[in-house]
Amino acid sequence: MSAKGIVNKYLEAWNDRDFDRMRGLMHPDYTYTGGDGKEQKGPEAGLAVSQTFARAFPDGRINVVNIKEFGDTVLVEFIGRGTHRGDLMGIAPTGRSVSLPVCEVFELRDGKIHREREYRDMATIMTQLGVTRVPSAALA
Repeated sequence: MSAKGIVNKYLEAWNDRDFDRMRGLMHPDYTYTGGDGKEQKGPEAGLAVSQTFARAFPDGRINVVNIKEFGDTVLVEFIGRGTHRGDLMGIAPTGRSVSLPVCEVFELRDGKIHREREYRDMATIMTQLGVTRVPSAALA
């Protein structure tokens, strides 16, 4: 299977909440780097992040906008959408919907996802959830 195909299966597994299938697509030396820039090592660490968002947005979906393969590297642009119905990093459910553009860089090794780096704007989520505001000067 191509690198792009493996990443598509991984993202579909998140949409299906099939975390065992996700784990099966992760390299044993998998690392995840999120929006905070901190690297987390091991498939269980990456799954914990996925499960956090799945619990917070039980109807959440990843809708791929663009996907490009460059050898063993895959770039994915997607829109994450969902309704905040569970705890998200200490924020109680708001019932609000979010729509967030995300960019991910996947590096594969031995036919498995070895590194995942995710770029998302948490300020956008927090604004949509109503827990913070964007200063009006920033919108000008």
